[in-house]
Amino acid sequence: MYAYFDIGGTKTRVALSSDGTRFDEPMKFDTPASFEEGVSRVLEAVRSLAHGARIEAAGGGVAGPLDPERRMLVSSPNLPGWVGMPLQERLKEAIDAPVYVENDSALVALGEAHHGAGRGDDIMAYITVSTGIGGARVVDGRIDRNVFGFEPGHQVLDIDATVFPMLAAREAEGMLSGTATARRFHRKAYEVTDPAVWEELARLLAHMLNNTIVHWSPRSVVLGGSMIVGDPAIDPERVAHYLHEVCTIYPTLPTVKRATLADLGGLYGAMTYVAQRQVSR
Repeated sequence: MYAYFDIGGTKTRVALSSDGTRFDEPMKFDTPASFEEGVSRVLEAVRSLAHGARIEAAGGGVAGPLDPERRMLVSSPNLPGWVGMPLQERLKEAIDAPVYVENDSALVALGEAHHGAGRGDDIMAYITVSTGIGGARVVDGRIDRNVFGFEPGHQVLDIDATVFPMLAAREAEGMLSGTATARRFHRKAYEVTDPAVWEELARLLAHMLNNTIVHWSPRSVVLGGSMIVGDPAIDPERVAHYLHEVCTIYPTLPTVKRATLADLGGLYGAMTYVAQRQVSR
């Protein structure tokens, strides 16, 4: 039996698999702000789903950059109470099996590369626009090598915070995320129905993707997260339209696609990641 978890800034999902190739219906709950409560909830979910079966290995993602050994968060705007806490160690001791931890967006990227919109693309960039903005580069079916992880949402798009002065925004996450949109309009992002707003967000996202493409040179760019797959949402086709106006250094541009795994991408990625790590042990 294998256990998978996806600890996001808002929601946590836990699922089990009997063979490592598919997982059963996941349990879902709000991610606790407290590390101790969060770990307890994950372990309770694993025990409830396992029905006494032994766990051979577990793995999953958590929101934020991790230390190079992938043991704990080193920073996290959405989960500050988890920073510096021994996540991998606590889960490993409780489950009594190998536990592999990665950034949550990186595992969604891996899931989309193997089971979703990026399947068959040898170099894929994944960007999620949701509560925050994350992403990763997947090369030949594996998360590309890195030290602390990929944080594309923290790239600076506006050096003097003049695009949205009311937000004092400099980084992409502070301009494009669901949190930033809610702060800008004083309502939930999905309650903003003006098409002009979503068109503007598509144009700004194209500028962000220009940086992603010239840095990572991917075959495809997969866009996911609630600001992409929700209703209303940023339209990937409009992003691609503006991207052709912005990114002119290459003769052709990567294909821009909408993610297809919805909110299960992190669990699909965790399943793939655990399998890869087990083979390499």
